[in-house]
Amino acid sequence: QVQLVESGGGLVQAGGSLRLSCAASGRTFSNYVVGWFRQAPGKEREFVATITRSGSSTFYADSVKGRFTISRDNARNTVYLQMNSLKPEDTAVYYCAASSRVVVAFTPLHYDYWGQGTQVTVSS
Repeated sequence: QVQLVESGGGLVQAGGSLRLSCAASGRTFSNYVVGWFRQAPGKEREFVATITRSGSSTFYADSVKGRFTISRDNARNTVYLQMNSLKPEDTAVYYCAASSRVVVAFTPLHYDYWGQGTQVTVSS
């Protein structure tokens, strides 16, 4: 089992940047594909980005492509989400999630472990 803790959220003006971190503890982190999801009030949890075990491949939702970058440092057991050119519609609670069952996944049901979430608020 792996435990995940997100950090780095906060309040930022539109056009600004934030970097989220997802720190893992427990089993070998490099065995897990990691994804970022977000959930705004009254909306379903949606896929943001994911990265494969080695970090060699990354995938993004169309809504964040070109603005967000996911990366990982397996030596530090950490995955990052660099968010640039933030928009008010990016406001949500951001969650990281991990799975050892799949090579890559874009839906919450394929992930077994979740962090507690970190709030990102983008003001206009």
